Amino acid sequence: MENQLIEMGTRIKDLREIRGLTSEEAAESCGLKPEEYLKLEKGETDIHVGALQLLAKTLGTDITSLLSGKEPRMHEYTITRQHRGVAVARRNAYKYRSLASNFINRKADAFHVTVEPKKEEKPGFNSHPGQEFNMVLKGAMKLYLKDKEMILNEGDSIYFDSGLPHAMSALNNEACEFLALIF
Repeated sequence: MENQLIEMGTRIKDLREIRGLTSEEAAESCGLKPEEYLKLEKGETDIHVGALQLLAKTLGTDITSLLSGKEPRMHEYTITRQHRGVAVARRNAYKYRSLASNFINRKADAFHVTVEPKKEEKPGFNSHPGQEFNMVLKGAMKLYLKDKEMILNEGDSIYFDSGLPHAMSALNNEACEFLALIF
Protein backbone atom coordinates (compact mmCIF):
# COMPACT_ATOMS: atom_id res chain seq x y z
CA MET A 1 0.00 0.00 0.00
CA GLU A 2 2.90 2.36 0.76
CA ASN A 3 4.16 2.29 -2.86
CA GLN A 4 0.64 2.87 -4.16
CA LEU A 5 0.26 5.94 -1.94
CA ILE A 6 3.63 7.34 -3.06
CA GLU A 7 2.79 6.79 -6.74
CA MET A 8 -0.65 8.36 -6.30
CA GLY A 9 0.86 11.32 -4.44
CA THR A 10 3.36 11.88 -7.23
CA ARG A 11 0.59 11.82 -9.87
CA ILE A 12 -1.48 14.28 -7.83
CA LYS A 13 1.44 16.67 -7.36
CA ASP A 14 2.36 16.51 -11.07
CA LEU A 15 -1.21 17.20 -12.16
CA ARG A 16 -1.58 20.04 -9.66
CA GLU A 17 1.58 21.69 -10.97
CA ILE A 18 0.48 21.21 -14.60
CA ARG A 19 -2.85 22.89 -13.76
CA GLY A 20 -0.98 25.77 -12.10
CA LEU A 21 -2.64 25.30 -8.72
CA THR A 22 -1.07 25.90 -5.34
CA SER A 23 -1.16 23.13 -2.78
CA GLU A 24 -3.51 25.33 -0.72
CA GLU A 25 -5.98 25.61 -3.62
CA ALA A 26 -5.90 21.86 -4.20
CA ALA A 27 -6.36 21.20 -0.49
CA GLU A 28 -9.36 23.52 -0.33
CA SER A 29 -10.97 21.86 -3.36
CA CYS A 30 -11.20 18.52 -1.60
CA GLY A 31 -11.77 19.71 1.96
CA LEU A 32 -8.33 18.94 3.37
CA LYS A 33 -6.15 21.09 5.59
CA PRO A 34 -3.04 22.25 3.70
CA GLU A 35 -0.72 20.14 5.88
CA GLU A 36 -2.88 17.02 5.29
CA TYR A 37 -2.81 17.69 1.56
CA LEU A 38 1.00 17.95 1.49
CA LYS A 39 1.22 14.58 3.25
CA LEU A 40 -1.02 13.18 0.50
CA GLU A 41 1.34 14.45 -2.21
CA LYS A 42 4.28 12.87 -0.37
CA GLY A 43 2.47 9.52 -0.13
CA GLU A 44 2.41 9.66 3.67
CA THR A 45 -1.37 9.59 4.05
CA ASP A 46 -4.55 8.66 2.23
CA ILE A 47 -7.94 10.34 1.78
CA HIS A 48 -11.44 8.98 1.44
CA VAL A 49 -12.92 8.31 -1.98
CA GLY A 50 -15.28 11.31 -1.90
CA ALA A 51 -12.42 13.77 -1.37
CA LEU A 52 -10.43 11.99 -4.07
CA GLN A 53 -13.33 12.46 -6.50
CA LEU A 54 -13.37 16.20 -5.76
CA LEU A 55 -9.63 16.42 -6.21
CA ALA A 56 -9.78 14.53 -9.52
CA LYS A 57 -12.38 16.99 -10.79
CA THR A 58 -10.23 19.95 -9.72
CA LEU A 59 -7.22 18.43 -11.47
CA GLY A 60 -9.25 17.81 -14.63
CA THR A 61 -8.90 14.07 -14.56
CA ASP A 62 -10.66 10.89 -13.50
CA ILE A 63 -10.39 9.18 -10.12
CA THR A 64 -9.06 6.10 -11.96
CA SER A 65 -6.14 8.15 -13.29
CA LEU A 66 -5.20 9.27 -9.79
CA LEU A 67 -5.49 5.79 -8.32
CA SER A 68 -3.90 3.66 -11.02
CA GLY A 69 -2.16 6.03 -13.41
CA LYS A 70 -4.23 4.61 -16.27
CA GLU A 71 -6.82 6.51 -18.28
CA PRO A 72 -10.33 5.06 -18.77
CA ARG A 73 -10.92 4.10 -22.41
CA MET A 74 -14.32 2.51 -22.85
CA HIS A 75 -17.24 4.61 -24.16
CA GLU A 76 -20.16 2.18 -24.59
CA TYR A 77 -19.63 -0.41 -21.86
CA THR A 78 -17.03 -2.11 -19.73
CA ILE A 79 -17.07 -5.52 -18.07
CA THR A 80 -15.30 -6.20 -14.81
CA ARG A 81 -14.84 -9.90 -14.14
CA GLN A 82 -15.11 -11.30 -10.63
CA HIS A 83 -12.13 -10.29 -8.44
CA ARG A 84 -10.65 -8.31 -11.36
CA GLY A 85 -11.60 -4.70 -10.62
CA VAL A 86 -8.85 -2.20 -9.93
CA ALA A 87 -7.79 -2.80 -6.33
CA VAL A 88 -7.68 0.39 -4.36
CA ALA A 89 -5.82 0.12 -1.08
CA ARG A 90 -7.44 2.90 0.87
CA ARG A 91 -7.55 2.71 4.65
CA ASN A 92 -6.62 -0.34 6.67
CA ALA A 93 -10.21 -1.18 7.62
CA TYR A 94 -11.61 -0.63 4.10
CA LYS A 95 -10.62 -2.38 0.87
CA TYR A 96 -12.06 -0.99 -2.35
CA ARG A 97 -12.19 -2.63 -5.77
CA SER A 98 -13.27 -0.26 -8.53
CA LEU A 99 -15.85 -1.93 -10.77
CA ALA A 100 -16.10 0.57 -13.63
CA SER A 101 -12.67 2.17 -13.75
CA ASN A 102 -12.24 1.65 -17.49
CA PHE A 103 -15.43 3.52 -18.49
CA ILE A 104 -14.76 7.09 -19.56
CA ASN A 105 -16.94 9.99 -18.31
CA ARG A 106 -18.73 7.95 -15.66
CA LYS A 107 -21.68 9.56 -13.89
CA ALA A 108 -20.98 7.42 -10.79
CA ASP A 109 -18.17 5.36 -9.31
CA ALA A 110 -18.94 1.75 -8.41
CA PHE A 111 -16.91 -0.10 -5.80
CA HIS A 112 -16.92 -3.52 -4.18
CA VAL A 113 -15.96 -2.62 -0.61
CA THR A 114 -14.79 -4.93 2.16
CA VAL A 115 -14.83 -3.64 5.71
CA GLU A 116 -12.69 -5.65 8.09
CA PRO A 117 -13.81 -6.00 11.71
CA LYS A 118 -12.09 -3.73 14.19
CA LYS A 119 -12.18 -3.39 17.94
CA GLU A 120 -12.92 0.35 17.79
CA GLU A 121 -16.30 1.54 19.00
CA LYS A 122 -16.87 4.01 16.15
CA PRO A 123 -14.90 4.30 12.92
CA GLY A 124 -13.74 7.63 11.51
CA PHE A 125 -16.49 9.59 9.78
CA ASN A 126 -16.23 11.17 6.35
CA SER A 127 -18.50 13.13 4.05
CA HIS A 128 -18.39 14.23 0.44
CA PRO A 129 -20.72 15.99 -1.98
CA GLY A 130 -23.24 13.88 -3.83
CA GLN A 131 -25.21 10.78 -3.04
CA GLU A 132 -24.29 7.21 -2.19
CA PHE A 133 -25.95 3.84 -2.51
CA ASN A 134 -24.72 0.85 -0.47
CA MET A 135 -26.00 -2.74 -0.66
CA VAL A 136 -24.67 -5.43 1.66
CA LEU A 137 -23.52 -8.47 -0.29
CA LYS A 138 -22.05 -10.54 2.55
CA GLY A 139 -22.07 -10.20 6.32
CA ALA A 140 -23.54 -7.31 8.28
CA MET A 141 -22.52 -3.76 9.02
CA LYS A 142 -23.38 -0.92 11.30
CA LEU A 143 -23.86 2.25 9.29
CA TYR A 144 -23.37 5.52 11.13
CA LEU A 145 -25.20 8.35 9.39
CA LYS A 146 -25.00 11.72 11.11
CA ASP A 147 -26.50 10.96 14.54
CA LYS A 148 -28.17 7.65 13.61
CA GLU A 149 -26.87 4.09 13.78
CA MET A 150 -28.42 1.43 11.55
CA ILE A 151 -27.77 -2.29 11.10
CA LEU A 152 -27.69 -3.53 7.51
CA ASN A 153 -27.67 -7.26 6.78
CA GLU A 154 -27.13 -9.21 3.56
CA GLY A 155 -29.47 -7.89 0.88
CA ASP A 156 -30.22 -4.64 2.74
CA SER A 157 -29.45 -1.37 1.02
CA ILE A 158 -29.43 2.33 1.74
CA TYR A 159 -29.35 5.45 -0.44
CA PHE A 160 -28.26 8.64 1.30
CA ASP A 161 -26.90 12.16 1.00
CA SER A 162 -23.16 11.56 1.23
CA GLY A 163 -22.65 15.11 2.46
CA LEU A 164 -23.84 13.81 5.82
CA PRO A 165 -21.07 12.48 8.07
CA HIS A 166 -21.05 8.69 7.66
CA ALA A 167 -19.00 5.61 8.48
CA MET A 168 -19.34 1.84 8.42
CA SER A 169 -18.12 -0.96 10.66
CA ALA A 170 -18.32 -4.72 10.21
CA LEU A 171 -20.38 -6.69 12.72
CA ASN A 172 -20.16 -10.17 14.27
CA ASN A 173 -16.36 -10.14 14.07
CA GLU A 174 -16.59 -10.91 10.31
CA ALA A 175 -15.70 -8.88 7.25
CA CYS A 176 -18.63 -7.19 5.54
CA GLU A 177 -18.75 -6.83 1.75
CA PHE A 178 -20.96 -4.29 0.05
CA LEU A 179 -21.55 -2.59 -3.28
CA ALA A 180 -21.07 1.17 -3.11
CA LEU A 181 -22.21 3.55 -5.84
CA ILE A 182 -21.05 7.12 -5.39
CA PHE A 183 -22.82 9.78 -7.44
